Amino acid sequence: MQKTGLYALLAILIFALIFAFLPGADRGGAKTDATLQGVELRLFPSRDADAVWSFSARNVSSNPVSNETLLTGISGGKRVVRERGADGKLTGRETLDATLDAPDLTIDGQDDITTRQARITLVKQCANILMKGTPDNPVKIEQGYGFTAPVAEISSPNVNGHAEKLRMTFNFVSEDMDNAQSTTTYDLDASTTCRDGKIIPVGSQAPNQ
Repeated sequence: MQKTGLYALLAILIFALIFAFLPGADRGGAKTDATLQGVELRLFPSRDADAVWSFSARNVSSNPVSNETLLTGISGGKRVVRERGADGKLTGRETLDATLDAPDLTIDGQDDITTRQARITLVKQCANILMKGTPDNPVKIEQGYGFTAPVAEISSPNVNGHAEKLRMTFNFVSEDMDNAQSTTTYDLDASTTCRDGKIIPVGSQAPNQ
């Protein structure tokens, strides 16, 4: 599976780089990257074949030396999962799996995404995870797995917590954290629950989609 949107973007950026170094081009302050503005980007991760990420970005710059693409001014970040039928073929239907808010994102050559801070909402679980990192230890979204973060605040109808050194899947399964520095609270008497991606009162029917 090819990340066609990103490859097309990289092709444009590479063309921009070549143009910048043509004879007669203004080389004052020339750098080894190129920038586009006002971009709609779709990412098809090779390690997560049924998933598609999409973003709007005010600025996108690509560095062919490091094989990284930086997106700033992010809006509309989301991950959808494409449905497959019994025959294993895509049906054309897709489900919103997660939304992503972040000030900026860096996509590397393996399609993994890093940022210093991000809020992910796992739609099916009605869960919000606010993650914070540092330049040396950023928040990381690993395609085909989930995400890791040095520090995270988790909130959902039934589970809330503070996690350090968090590793969590896209299915809201916490696979690792620093238990000595983390706390998790399960509300067994919660007045609301999550059903079909909606928070509803306990005992109520899920609203129509």
